[in-house]
Amino acid sequence: MSDSRSGVLVTVDEVADRVSDTARLVILDISDDLDAAPLERPVIPGPLAVSLASEFSGPPTKPGGRRPLPDAGALQENMRRWGIDAETFVVVYDNASGAQAGRARWTLRWAGHASVNLLDGGLAAWIAAEHDTAAQPVHPAGSGGFTVKPGCMPVIEADEAAEIAHHGALLDARGKSAYEGEADKPATDHIPGAICVAALNTPGPDGCFKSTEELRALFAELGAAGSQLAGVYCGSDNAAAFELAGLYAAGREAPLYVGSWSAWTGYPARPVANGPERG
Repeated sequence: MSDSRSGVLVTVDEVADRVSDTARLVILDISDDLDAAPLERPVIPGPLAVSLASEFSGPPTKPGGRRPLPDAGALQENMRRWGIDAETFVVVYDNASGAQAGRARWTLRWAGHASVNLLDGGLAAWIAAEHDTAAQPVHPAGSGGFTVKPGCMPVIEADEAAEIAHHGALLDARGKSAYEGEADKPATDHIPGAICVAALNTPGPDGCFKSTEELRALFAELGAAGSQLAGVYCGSDNAAAFELAGLYAAGREAPLYVGSWSAWTGYPARPVANGPERG
């Protein structure tokens, strides 16, 4: 695995080899909202069940959108409760498309943790590889000492996103229908100048990320290669963070518009475009 890819992704076999090393490994099973939908499925042995809505996001705001960044102090308290130190290797996964775990990984990197990887293919890949599962997650260790240093990942606000859309490559990681707009869904359409990419273009048929070479070719085709100005957004930044995992695995960095479409549309004066064209 290339250096750029190994700093972002970890394979199911690599995790299986380390799953018993509870002193130096923390696995986080990410759900969108555990309060609304309690965990009722198998898990990888030994994970902590974590809610993206309450533990990786702050309360919704007009400028911050539906899933703004969490309070640094609250995130630090959670990370310590989960048993995370600076030396802990953290693996995040979900049972969805990877967007929830992608946002969790990005947030931990934003908080300054240098060793956190997304499980390539998620729970589906783990089960497909016939690794053992467990019926329940474990309880938090409560003995971590990590100190959050917010701001370790690049972010942009609405004006910067608009600038990138006009002079670079602003990638819209939502699906095609949300990008183009649907008559019965007024919250669709896109930021003028944005490029429709859809985060689900980055995995292959098996649900794992495409090869590094394929990812590089994909992003080069979209204009997000080399030194060109680039950024990523989606509806509320989950899919965008997953898209960024693919971009980083390909060796390219770009900022996240955390507020994303939910923040952009919070201000009716901001322009929107619809249809398949960038606008």
